[in-house]
This record gives sequence, structure tokens and C-alpha cells, in this order.
Amino acid sequence: PLGKLSSDILSRLIDRAPINDPSVIFGPGIGMDCAVVDTGSKYLVYKSDPITFATDEIGSYAVQVNVNDIATTGAIPRWFLLTLLLPEGETTEYLVEKITHQVYSTCAEMDIAVIGGHTEITYGLDRPIIAGTMIGEVDYDRLITPQGSKPGDRILLTKGVPIEATAIIGREFSDRISHFLNETELKQAANFLETPGISVLHDAQIAQKAGKVTAMHDPTEGGLFSALWELSEACGQSLSIDLSAVMIPHVALKICRALKLDPFAAIASGAMLIVTNPYDTDSIRGALESEGIDCAEIGVIESGPIGVWCETESKRKKVIRPEQDEITRIFES
Repeated sequence: PLGKLSSDILSRLIDRAPINDPSVIFGPGIGMDCAVVDTGSKYLVYKSDPITFATDEIGSYAVQVNVNDIATTGAIPRWFLLTLLLPEGETTEYLVEKITHQVYSTCAEMDIAVIGGHTEITYGLDRPIIAGTMIGEVDYDRLITPQGSKPGDRILLTKGVPIEATAIIGREFSDRISHFLNETELKQAANFLETPGISVLHDAQIAQKAGKVTAMHDPTEGGLFSALWELSEACGQSLSIDLSAVMIPHVALKICRALKLDPFAAIASGAMLIVTNPYDTDSIRGALESEGIDCAEIGVIESGPIGVWCETESKRKKVIRPEQDEITRIFES
């Protein structure tokens, strides 16, 4: 299916990755958003991510989704490399200028230097594709990884889901939802890229200042459900989730219902999973909400085998890991 490789295949590939360098603190791993390398004075944090679903504002998307993963480690994003692949026969100078302007202006707003990359017109493409690599840095005592979470820690979620899916559908498939949404709602959906926005850098920075953060994770492809499974695998613990506590913005819910999409399994950049000890939960939530960022406590880390469980009033059931992102069904239809 379209989308990420299955976790089984990906795990096999990761296990064969050659890493014979003691300076590599963290290499590839399921649920590990970034690689971490020891420079002798600080850690450098690396992340690569493409933009394949969206075409509108892809330059801004590319920067922000890479920054999001850097933010989960507590690092400051510093340097960006851009690979831009353009469609044969449809590329104009205006298109190249527009995309690079989006990248440059977004990086400038975040004080990130664009230090290189590659640009070409590529055979067989019908739309532009961007792949970016973001590099950040963090002090030794500030690095955050999922291994820091412990049983009893609380799981918080900012903003709600699925923000990125709503933005993509609002911008790329407005014709499909125009029968279900009024003009104001159509504009809101398209503007989800900015409000509530797909960046979580501010979310992460506020949380770290307000209390002890033991892990963070960025829900992307496969949505909240995939992100929770990745978090469980990365920390080696079981997760107990109350789905009734998960925030779904009105416009997002309306779109998902109209298109018969599961909002918990659709691409969800813009939300941040924050794991914290129970004593700092209220202070972190309060700090985020005082800055206008919605935050809800949606679950807890439990000792036990890897897995994600949904708690209801009557029973406890295992959350099924999505085989592919819900939004891919729109591209396939």
C-alpha cells in the first residue's frame, strides 16, 4: 500500500544498517524520530523527511515537518539541506522560485540556515517532490528520547488530530469537501497549515520549560494510532489511552466523517505527544494553554509488553496499528 513500509520490513532493514562508529549515540529505530551523534562538546541531531502528499506550500511543509522531529529531542534546529525533484515538461522558473522562497522564508523565520542540497528535473514525476534533512544541536543534559519515559508517566497531546490531513484535504481536495462544508469551513480547513498550524517546535519548548518531559513524539503518517505504537516500541512499555480525551477540531471531524476517514489514523503533524511525570502534568498543561495551545491528558505509560490499549467504561481493547494512512485512500480513489 501507499505510505510507510510496514514496521516488520522496516525493522529488518534497520537491523542490517552498518553503524561502526562509537560517536553514534542513537541510529535508526522504530519510534526514534532522529539520529544523534556526539561531537565531543554537544550532540548533533539529524532528521530526513520528504513531502509526498501535499503540493501546495510544500516548501513550508518540508521545513516544518523536519523541525518537528528535531523538536522531539529537545534540540534546537540549526541547519537544513533541501533536495527538490521537479516534474519533466511542467517545471517553470516561477515554480522553482516559489518553492525555494517557501523554504527560505520558513527557515529565516526559525533562524535556520539553508546549507545545501540538490535540485533537478526528474523523469517520471507528475508533481514536485521535496526531501529535506534538518540538523539540530542539543546539550548533553538536555537530550530527550523515548527511553526516558517510565511506568506511571502521563501522556499529553497538544492541539488535536488530524491537523495535517485536514490541511492537505482542504488545499488539495477542496472539490471533494465543498458539498459538506460551508465557505467559512473550507477556508478554515485550508488554513490548518497555519492555524492551528503543523509546527510543534513552540509546543516542545514550552513543555520543557514548564516541567520534566521524559519523551516526545510527533504523530505523522498513520496518525495518532501509529504514533502511539511507535512510542510504545521506542520506550519498550505499554500505553493505556482514553480516546474520548483526544481533541478533534470541529472542521477536521466534519471532513473525516464526510470522507469516511478515521481521524485517529490520518496524518497528524501539528499535534505533539508529550510524556511527563505525573507531578508536572498540570504545570505543563497550564503553560501550554496559557500560550493558546490546547493540551489534553490522554493516557498513561504502563509496565508491560509493547502495545497500545484503549480504555472505555466497559472494557479494555487493543488498538489496531494502521496498515496505511487514511489519507492515502483519497489519493488512490
